[in-house]
Amino acid sequence: MSEESLVELALHEGSERMHRAVEHAKAEFASVRTGRAMPALVEKLRVEYFGADVPLQQLAGITVPEARVLVVHPYDKGSLKAIEKSIQLSDLGVNPSNDGSVIRLVFPQLTEQRRKELVKVVRQRAEDSRVAVRAARRAVRQDLEALERDGDISTDDLDRAEKELEKRTHELVAEIDRLLAHKEQELLDV
Repeated sequence: MSEESLVELALHEGSERMHRAVEHAKAEFASVRTGRAMPALVEKLRVEYFGADVPLQQLAGITVPEARVLVVHPYDKGSLKAIEKSIQLSDLGVNPSNDGSVIRLVFPQLTEQRRKELVKVVRQRAEDSRVAVRAARRAVRQDLEALERDGDISTDDLDRAEKELEKRTHELVAEIDRLLAHKEQELLDV
């Protein structure tokens, strides 16, 4: 392999890991309740269905008829009780209302104290994602330094690759910060 392709391969693998950390942050932020009903709050809930743990999104359609109401339409009416039980056991903090064919979830307004607690949770999740991005950068840097030690790439190539790696890292950390700012704004809006 040429020097350039070794460097590109290392950078590409690192970028993939960093992007996965950003995508994970997006998913984590989506699962934090903001006082508005969003399907992402319940889509990943695990429901025991015929002896298997299945994500809710595979068992039911989820709609948002009003800003603070979520309606779960089970595809199989036999799964209604299992879905209801899964929602009750979750940390959503809402009581499901079962009318025999659908489950309604009414989300109460968040208190100021709860909003501040959720902001802390979101900030911690953002920091965890930043740490994951930096860990990916560290791993790529170690790979690049090993390539240089082995004589596979030159010192100049190493320097150029590290600058590119640093640039990508800063871009993705900035993306996490933008996501965090947006989620904080969403949480603090009454």
